[in-house]
Formats: sequence, C-alpha cells, structure tokens
Amino acid sequence: MILIDSLTAIKTRRSIHQFKSEEIDTAILQEIFTYGSYAPTHYMKEPWNIKLYQHDGKKRFVDAIIASYQRIGMLNTADDTKTVKMIESMRRFLMNIPHHALIYFEKETDDVRYEEEYAAVCAFIQNTQLAAWEYGVGMLWTITPYMHDNGFATDIGLDADSVKIAAVMQIGYPEKIPSHKERTPIMEKMEIISE
Repeated sequence: MILIDSLTAIKTRRSIHQFKSEEIDTAILQEIFTYGSYAPTHYMKEPWNIKLYQHDGKKRFVDAIIASYQRIGMLNTADDTKTVKMIESMRRFLMNIPHHALIYFEKETDDVRYEEEYAAVCAFIQNTQLAAWEYGVGMLWTITPYMHDNGFATDIGLDADSVKIAAVMQIGYPEKIPSHKERTPIMEKMEIISE
C-alpha cells in the first residue's frame, strides 16, 4: 500500500467504472470499511450496515437485481432472443465486478433523526471511498432504481419497512482511471455574509 495524504486522496479519487477481474482480499476490505467507520455519527449510533457480495454470493444479488428490473418495468419479462441476450449481458457485467457492497441503515421515524442517520451513512461511504483509494482500490457509488423496490429488499433478506438502502458500491482494482475533471470555483457556490 502506498500512503498518500488525505488532501491528495480527496483530489485524486475517481469513480471507477471498469474493474480488473482480480478480487480484493477480504481482510483489506475489512480495513477499508473500518476506516469508513470513523465518519461523523450523531450520538455515536454508527447506523451503517454492509452486505458484501463476492465470489458465488454475487449470484443471488444479481438475480435479485434482474428480477427487480423486470418487476418495475425496466427489463422485459418476455423470453424472446433479444431480451434473453440483454439479461445475460447485464448478468455477465454485474458478475464480473469483483465485489458489491450494499449499504443500508435502520429507518428512524423522526424526520430529523432520519436525516442525521442518512448523513452519517453518506459520510461513511465517502470515507470508505477515500480509504479504498489509499489501497489502490476503486469504487463506484451507485443509486439505482432497484434500491427503491420493496421486492428487491425482500429478495436479499431485508425488510423494506424498517431499513433504507442508501447505496450499492461496486468495488475492485481499477482497470481504467477516468481523467481529472475540474470543479466549479468554490466562490461561485459560496455566499459570504459578514454582518
């Protein structure tokens, strides 16, 4: 592992869309998620939970995604040649990603507490991405339609009434790192009020 300073990691980290086939040692992933857990958390509740899908465990996850896309109308349910090829292409693409981490948290009934928990989970995800970058590991933070499908939650063993799926992280060693994209100068986003 080559250590870089945190400011460099913030500026150089990229969302990775293409991964090498090589899997990451589970101990390294545990270390990465441990660093993620140092995110700010209201009342030290540490609301984040992770379902890590890898090896043969990805099959159930990918099957649940495809079933969800069919259920919500994003994929055809017919068994014509075109649909079968599309589903197999999607299955191959998702199975070739070395690891999928589904991040979820217990829902709060109080709106303010719910937002606090969601914010803490998002901070956990960003910390995790930055820690991963230190290890040469790439991630893609995804928010996808199946995350909002109660049937998908059921298929992977979660109760949609009591938990919120915050994100699915696609994880692996980068095959290709996207180029740097300039950010909007912060003064275009910041209003300074002095009196």
